[in-house]
Amino acid sequence: MKERSKLSGGPPQSRIIGNNAEISRPLTVFAYLFIPFISLLVLVLLVFILSDTPGKTLYFFFLGPFRNLFSFGNMLNAAIPLIIGALGVSVAMKAGSFNLGGEGQIYLGAFCTTAVSLFLSKYAIGQSGILTGIISVIFGFVCAGLLGAFSGFCKAMWNTSELITSFLLSCAVIPIVNFLVCGPFLDTQSSLQSTRKIAENLRFPLIMKPSGLSASVFITAALIIIVQLFLSRTKPGYEIRMTGSNELFARYGGINTKMVTAAAMAISGGFYGLAGSMAVMGTYHSVIKEFSAGLGWNGLAVALISGFYPPAIIPSALFFAWIQAGARIAMQNTGLTYEVASIVQAVIFLVSTSLVIRNIYSRRRKN
Repeated sequence: MKERSKLSGGPPQSRIIGNNAEISRPLTVFAYLFIPFISLLVLVLLVFILSDTPGKTLYFFFLGPFRNLFSFGNMLNAAIPLIIGALGVSVAMKAGSFNLGGEGQIYLGAFCTTAVSLFLSKYAIGQSGILTGIISVIFGFVCAGLLGAFSGFCKAMWNTSELITSFLLSCAVIPIVNFLVCGPFLDTQSSLQSTRKIAENLRFPLIMKPSGLSASVFITAALIIIVQLFLSRTKPGYEIRMTGSNELFARYGGINTKMVTAAAMAISGGFYGLAGSMAVMGTYHSVIKEFSAGLGWNGLAVALISGFYPPAIIPSALFFAWIQAGARIAMQNTGLTYEVASIVQAVIFLVSTSLVIRNIYSRRRKN
């Protein structure tokens, strides 16, 4: 238990017992810089191979998101659900669990928040936008958290792999929500397959018009501080970290590791659901069919890049959002396809989880 994250400077974070041991190993600062370097190198090579005007394409890819407030604000807005989802992954990982159910949890959280908002508005219960918004967001958090809690409970009681249960639950939830969105809650006045829009008094105000960046950015910043303080300064946070670092030692120390495992997965699912709630309240104002596709996996990749250290999630999410925004702008102005961004994201995921890379830089750090 002598390994320390050079970025956090906090308590030791040793290997997690089980199949997630190597992936959970903290990266060195050099490895943090190595991941975006390799990803951008692949990006440049793909542009020269696939584009007829590589110079123009690279210009729009790298500088396009910063050309005006609209593009820059939308890039920041795209990073918000990635940050919140990555926070959820980090909490679960600190406890030695791996949540692969982000796709379904985001979708469910968004739908439950929307459904409660529509219900309260319909029956004139929610005249106060703040109170109604809080109730709706809490409901989305709880519903998504229950999905994560179920996987954590199965792991704690029967040692069932949370990777399998969380992923399968996510796969089961998505078609159910699709049925509700396209069935009982379908907005027949819209050209999209979506629910009705939530009331205007429930929507977060925009702070960088004409972009879609809303006040949810301030909530996201507060969540990063809260999670960091929770993990590093509170007793439950200490129990989560100890359970993930050495479950046997934690049990001998009087920690109810089964309860901690289930609670950490519940918090993880809840944060994913909160990401969906923020997307509804701040950006879409309704649930569009499968709008969250890819957000769960991208949030997981952001958490991997950041080494599950909350403050490091911010630059990781911004990097991911920059890649997405640059690909979209380059596609609009050149002949480049948007799939290039998916390839780059796949490279990021591969490099950040590469056991070879982690072993190399772990040995460099020890030396």
